[in-house]
Amino acid sequence: MQAPLLKVKDLCINIGSSRGKYNLTDNISFDVYPGETFGIVGESGCGKSITALSIMRLLSYPLFIESGEILLDDNNLLSISEKEMRNVRGRSISMIFQEPMTSLDPIFTVQDQLIEILHIHRKMTQNEMIAKITGMLELVGIPRIKDVLASYPHQLSGGMLQRVMIAMAMMLDPRLLIADEPTTALDVTIQAQILALMNDLKEHYDTSIIIITHDLGVVAETCRRVAVLYAGQIVEQGEAVEIFHNPVHPYTQGLLKSMKTLGSKDKLYSIKGTVPSMEDISSGCRFITRCDYAQDGCEKEQILKPVKSEHICRCHKAGAL
Repeated sequence: MQAPLLKVKDLCINIGSSRGKYNLTDNISFDVYPGETFGIVGESGCGKSITALSIMRLLSYPLFIESGEILLDDNNLLSISEKEMRNVRGRSISMIFQEPMTSLDPIFTVQDQLIEILHIHRKMTQNEMIAKITGMLELVGIPRIKDVLASYPHQLSGGMLQRVMIAMAMMLDPRLLIADEPTTALDVTIQAQILALMNDLKEHYDTSIIIITHDLGVVAETCRRVAVLYAGQIVEQGEAVEIFHNPVHPYTQGLLKSMKTLGSKDKLYSIKGTVPSMEDISSGCRFITRCDYAQDGCEKEQILKPVKSEHICRCHKAGAL
């Protein structure tokens, strides 16, 4: 087996406040291999986006990385200088942010913003830069390229903006692409097109992809392996096929039961309660207040343990439910 391209090891992200320091993610660990698509799934507030931002080293005060390692080809990104990290962003790792409308600068045209990337990272003439961005926009399926390049972000649709963001992220041929909720707020037809486009680009460039989503349908469509996050912890991780057919953590089971099946007349299931706030997180199982199977032993700290090969779960009753 190939060595991992990216290793996230025991990542702990904290937030400081006037009331003290709180732990937002607890020893997050996962690997991403060359050419694979890895999914991170969970409800809003589970720690998905801040994990992605920490890989890019884009966390801002009061968030900070307390401990852990983020290894790209065994080089720890947390130990290099900001100048060195600027060379990693875009060239080795790129990110598609959750809201394309707010990720692009509203006072510059699409062309200006695409050219800026090449101007900073590549020594190219103006004509060479125009040819490069035109070719990339063609690759992501954007029609009327001259009109799009001359447009400001507010003049483009959500689907078109997402394509621009993907083109921007792939401009420097990165080895790893992080996509944070890439299909949010898009209709189902455009969602399918964006997912197909990302898959085509992965095959074309042999790029590894991390997809962050709350949509299990996106995971089923695109990912080989998946990590399920809850309240800052990985509660289950394994191959996507195994997770979908044999979920063993009650939270994963609840997420799958919450998916609406086409043609079903059954009442839509929902997990009771909400994700606990950082002040309310217990020292034991963080899902205990919402779990239908909670009993003695759940108040103790839960650790990740193997269920099958490459399938791990944070529940002392894993496999018995």
